[in-house]
Amino acid sequence: MIISRRVWLALAAAAVAAAIVLIVRSRRRPALPAPVRHEHAAARPAGPAGPPVDRWPPAPVLGAPTAEDLARYAAAGPARIPAFLQGGHDRPARQPLDEATRRRLTRWGAVGLALCLVAAGGQVLESAVFSKEPATSWGPSQERPCLTDPPGADCLFAELRREGTASGPEPVAVPDPDCHPPSRAALPALAPDAKVTRAVHRQWRRIERWLRTHAPKSRRTLAGPAEPAAVAAVEARMGRRLPDDLRASLLRHDGAVTAEDTWGFGFLGNTSLSVREILDTWRGLCDVDDEDYGGEESDPRSEWWDGRMLPVGADGSGNHLVVDSVRRDVGDTDNEGTMDFTPGGVRIRSYHTLLKATADALEKGRAIGYWKPEVVAGELEWTVRARR
Repeated sequence: MIISRRVWLALAAAAVAAAIVLIVRSRRRPALPAPVRHEHAAARPAGPAGPPVDRWPPAPVLGAPTAEDLARYAAAGPARIPAFLQGGHDRPARQPLDEATRRRLTRWGAVGLALCLVAAGGQVLESAVFSKEPATSWGPSQERPCLTDPPGADCLFAELRREGTASGPEPVAVPDPDCHPPSRAALPALAPDAKVTRAVHRQWRRIERWLRTHAPKSRRTLAGPAEPAAVAAVEARMGRRLPDDLRASLLRHDGAVTAEDTWGFGFLGNTSLSVREILDTWRGLCDVDDEDYGGEESDPRSEWWDGRMLPVGADGSGNHLVVDSVRRDVGDTDNEGTMDFTPGGVRIRSYHTLLKATADALEKGRAIGYWKPEVVAGELEWTVRARR
């Protein structure tokens, strides 16, 4: 236990005062008062050391007892006579301290004073340099610290609140407008750009050719083309147009169909979704999280889900491959509440980039980030390689 600085200073001051008094008293030799004889006390016989010594103490303050007092107490019996009247209080006169004793007391007093000063100085130095004692008084606006070990739930929640408000006010949740688009009539079917369509088809031909040769089971899970009207209807329900490369891909293969013994084809461990599955998955994710935190200033890409994202793949465990309909790049969301736009640990700038990276990985036997395609019994599987 650390004693406060004021207590140490008070102890040191008391020790100094006691030592000073002791030294002064030891150096002064008080004169003894003249001996007083009592009428009722007889002188003690002389001993070998010198003349007789008068009785002690001197005459009582209230006076010496008279003969009548002694007679009255004698009549009551010896038990009623006080000891000081019976002579039992006689003591020799108190002699002053000799020189050797005074010197010893002075030395020990000086030693005690020095020890007190050393201890007080060390405590003051420690308090000034090393001690960082917490405040023990709490104002109305201050929170008391958690004094339990382990801290209770109230302390933990208070700590979380302090961490959440350390950098500013807590974010306010507002409805996500991207999950609640204004109702629209069916939009007219929009054909993707011809140049984009040719680029998408070129990559799909490379993928189909490789699958036909090495993973025929996965090749058979590719669905036929989607109806342009169905794509337009889904765009109207979600309140946004699909990127041209994604629309061109759906118009060639409307996702993949999982067979009894083969998972549907997809990218980076996901099965590709059809147009209808994109809409159903989008609605389901919006039902789970249809709020923005921070209002219009918040970043939709920093949240777990935002309605402007387009789910294009699912792994069956609550994780999804998504395309940002505004920035057009590819990301993923997981079932632990995070969204990341480096799936596999690499940046994929568009859906067309994903198609090209997949075709390159299949033909050259390399990985996309930490995802590597492998063939097992005629089926394509994406495995996670060891990260370095």
